[in-house]
Amino acid sequence: MSFFQGKNLLNIFINLLNRPTINWSNFELESSLQLNDFVDLLLEPIKTSHYCYRIKLGLHEALVNAVIHGNNLDPHKSIRVRRIITPNWCVWQIQDQGTGLDTKKRIYKLPKKISDINGRGLYIINECFDDIRWSNRGNRLQLALKR
Repeated sequence: MSFFQGKNLLNIFINLLNRPTINWSNFELESSLQLNDFVDLLLEPIKTSHYCYRIKLGLHEALVNAVIHGNNLDPHKSIRVRRIITPNWCVWQIQDQGTGLDTKKRIYKLPKKISDINGRGLYIINECFDDIRWSNRGNRLQLALKR
């Protein structure tokens, strides 16, 4: 390795050390459907984004699913949300205290019958975010939007 290449590697290493630390923000919510203020809190750092309405819709739907389907509207259970905003991504992790959604039920399609009352939530979430990941158990959903 030449001196020049070693100096470049040293500068890269120094830049990595001086990079600001990006930490997760943690939130906890009682298992209820009073979500509007909570969703606004989760969106606070990116309120000016032109994606704000889309993100709000997707987060609201994911939280409703966690409260209704995950925690079965049990007021003694809570929802845990983690948020991280990086220069390239906005990421939210939503975790309920339920048993989790089976992989076979993670369907991002509209219901076959347009008159069905339920069945649109995962489709809406899928349309609102760029990346969706589930925990193995299925009770934690990670939603990411590229900035």
